[in-house]
Amino acid sequence: MLTREKKQDNWKPIIKAFEAVLGQKGVIKRREELITYECDGLTSYRQRPAVVLLPRTTEQIAQIVKICNKYSVTFIARGSGTGLSGGALPLENSVLIVTSLMRQILKVDLDNQRIVVQPGVINSWVTQTVSGAGFYYAPDPSSQIICSIGGNIAENSGGVHCLKYGVTTNHVLGLKIVTAEGEILDLGGQVPEMPGYDLTGVFVGSEGTLGIATEITLRILKSAESICVLLADFTSVEAAGASVSDIISAGIIPGGMEMMDNISINAVEDVVATNCYPRDAQAILLVEIDGLDVEVQVNKQRVAEICKKNGARNVTSASDPETRLKLWKGRKAAFAAAGHLSPDYYVQDGVIPRTQLPYVLQEIESLSQKFGYKIANVFHAGDGNLHPLILFDNAVPGALEKVEEVGGEILKLCVKVGGSISGEHGIGADKKCYMPDMFSNADLESMQWVRQVFNPKGLANPDKIFPTPRTCGEAANTTMKKFPGVEQF
Repeated sequence: MLTREKKQDNWKPIIKAFEAVLGQKGVIKRREELITYECDGLTSYRQRPAVVLLPRTTEQIAQIVKICNKYSVTFIARGSGTGLSGGALPLENSVLIVTSLMRQILKVDLDNQRIVVQPGVINSWVTQTVSGAGFYYAPDPSSQIICSIGGNIAENSGGVHCLKYGVTTNHVLGLKIVTAEGEILDLGGQVPEMPGYDLTGVFVGSEGTLGIATEITLRILKSAESICVLLADFTSVEAAGASVSDIISAGIIPGGMEMMDNISINAVEDVVATNCYPRDAQAILLVEIDGLDVEVQVNKQRVAEICKKNGARNVTSASDPETRLKLWKGRKAAFAAAGHLSPDYYVQDGVIPRTQLPYVLQEIESLSQKFGYKIANVFHAGDGNLHPLILFDNAVPGALEKVEEVGGEILKLCVKVGGSISGEHGIGADKKCYMPDMFSNADLESMQWVRQVFNPKGLANPDKIFPTPRTCGEAANTTMKKFPGVEQF
């Protein structure tokens, strides 16, 4: 058995090689400094990497990856660390390649409605860069002021406006990537439709298992002529859910349509104090209508009528930017506000058909009563993307395992009604054991063949997405399992 000193000796040539590429300041190896990188937004599990690297260019990442290949060292890419499925969770004795210093906006092409950025660019910076010229970037996760484009690419992130405009993959024209073997490739191009296989589509949402994106060409949109946000409050969640289905059935596609239940409403008002959300409402519905002014005026009236028909007590609207921002502020802060309701919460991310919304919410309430944990519901109602937040205290022995079981039951419920186990948070380490509930063995094997093409040695973000153990109980500990190699310095 190797001693600690001998194991550290094994890392010395590797560290030296990394420092030759990045300099000493670009290599983080002290134990106390590595604590920052122990986890991503999924904080239930933690593991320090052996070393953290801070590259600034595509060429540096390519050299780093080649070094990892030479020494057969596993590596994981990480952006801002806001992911909620453990996609950037380190493995023991792994190298964490952090792209947070790659923050350059490389090119702005308004005439062709595109922008080229490095992966460390923050999501909201893209819109800030082009908003003065009347453009914006549509995918807007709730964490958009801190999450990075590279992470959005890895997880295929969504957001409030993805009902009408689509998730990240619908806005990526091209990518420059470093493969898992250190080769630099260009995928896609400068136009929306490229001939040949859609390798850009394969890469977006691959969660770092196929390589690392180092330059991203994004599609930007012209800002709408008119925007109006409506807030409807209901005495029942079912009535709000019925309104969602009726709005879409009427042929209206809102820019965004979000729902919050009573627990979430009060949490938001306690923390953010918007004074817009009625505390006694069982649910509120936020509907954003955008487009030509005449279109917005007509659809605004139609949406209000539909909500009132389904029992909405009040429907208010706002067209000026300041009030619209205020109405959205609470929804954007909902996850943070939930942190004030209990010491911990566990968030899931599943998708269901809109017509199943009332049934699924009833079942979630039944699970809440069965297991004894309160569940706050915040979700992208328009596209059926649920975000149940299970409130618990991680200091209570066995509580985490129980809420994970609740989360698993919710995901299985989503699949049962014809939905998916992820809408925008990815699979990562958290949900990989539920992949067989949604995909056949042949499906999973086909996906592994794709992974093998890009990542033949399995060094890029191993033990993510695909279920190595067959049960979730085993999976909870697999990512934390000891891997051969050396301990951190």
